Amino acid sequence: MGQEANSDGTVGKALDVLDMVAARGKPVRFSDLLAQSAFPKATLYRFLQTLTNQSMLTYDEDRGTYALGVRLVRLAHTAWAQSSLAPLARSYIDELAVESGETIHLAQMDQGQVLYVDKRNAATPVEMFSSAGKVGPAYCTGVGKAMLAFMPDEAVEKALTRQSFHCFTPQTLDTPAKLKSELQVIRAQGHAFDREEHEPGIICCAVPIISRVGRVLGALSMTSTTHRTTLDALEAQAGRIKDTAERIATAAESWRFPEQD
Repeated sequence: MGQEANSDGTVGKALDVLDMVAARGKPVRFSDLLAQSAFPKATLYRFLQTLTNQSMLTYDEDRGTYALGVRLVRLAHTAWAQSSLAPLARSYIDELAVESGETIHLAQMDQGQVLYVDKRNAATPVEMFSSAGKVGPAYCTGVGKAMLAFMPDEAVEKALTRQSFHCFTPQTLDTPAKLKSELQVIRAQGHAFDREEHEPGIICCAVPIISRVGRVLGALSMTSTTHRTTLDALEAQAGRIKDTAERIATAAESWRFPEQD
């Protein structure tokens, strides 16, 4: 299936090709990319050659495959250091993880989706979707809903257009109306839940990280399983999670972050 046409010219199209390679999660052949791409064969090949020449991609001549290049690793590291909450939040989430013994997630909003920027595993690690660097849906995760609830109305409406509202579990909020109703509740109580909405058996309590001027910088969650604890028990930790979020927000006051959509 071809990707949607990009309105950002040559640069946007080249980034579409990068996204195609990245989405495979492993080295990919030209023929596989061509089958997915809306670009003509010659155009796709030209983009791949340019990206390879710029070290954004690498090409394995023996296997005939493309993979993400080392230049992207350098750029990602720089972006993580300059634009992510992770470096300044590290000590705070370390402390919260040790005190609670549960999994702690730190996330930011990226184009209407949740970007997990850091994670601390529980004392007894649990297998789950999230990991640092992964992107997940905003509408059915605790951190996503916590951020959406405190974003400006215009930003929320824009983010809603980027949600799939796929029903992952019977508990998933699968329409904009259901989500908006819950966002009102989250604003009133100050924290959000994941009630097994993204993954069966996975629950969490999440709070937004908000700057002194009311800007949503990210979100923090304490995550566990229905086999280990309950939502009531996680909610009992909401005060501790909020305190950690406020300390991160205070630390971020002297830092500059890019605007989030």
